[in-house]
Amino acid sequence: MAGEIYLTRAGYEKLVEELDFLKTAKRRELSKAIGQARAQGDISENAEYDAARDAQGLNEKKIAELEGKLSRARILPEDIAKDEILIGASVNLLDMATDEELEYTLVSEMEADYAQGKISINSPVGKGLLGHKENEIVQINIPAGVLRYKIIKISR
Repeated sequence: MAGEIYLTRAGYEKLVEELDFLKTAKRRELSKAIGQARAQGDISENAEYDAARDAQGLNEKKIAELEGKLSRARILPEDIAKDEILIGASVNLLDMATDEELEYTLVSEMEADYAQGKISINSPVGKGLLGHKENEIVQINIPAGVLRYKIIKISR
């Protein structure tokens, strides 16, 4: 079993909500679908029955995965240093090549969502930012080349 997983409180609560949905509403929905398919008669050649059973198996697998992750989850404390880029920090950066201002929040891989500006601490950019402070210029090597950012602001 893998080690601890660090999550923000919001990320933890989102996983708990997803688990609750899968264990209640989704289980009921799949059970009903299996019952309806079974009511159609012979289940030996019933594609709807097979599909519903497969969906039920996938749902149970997802439930087990989420329960495993939540059992290893550690919620990030609220009192982490605010002057250094650590997991849970939001950072405003100035891209030195384009003069574009960017904002990222550093999170665990499970919470990463680039569209929402949440990047993993294990991504090249996330790793490159960790431990740095405001007004520093950071060079980060990525497969496409080198990124240069000035750290404008760090917040939580």
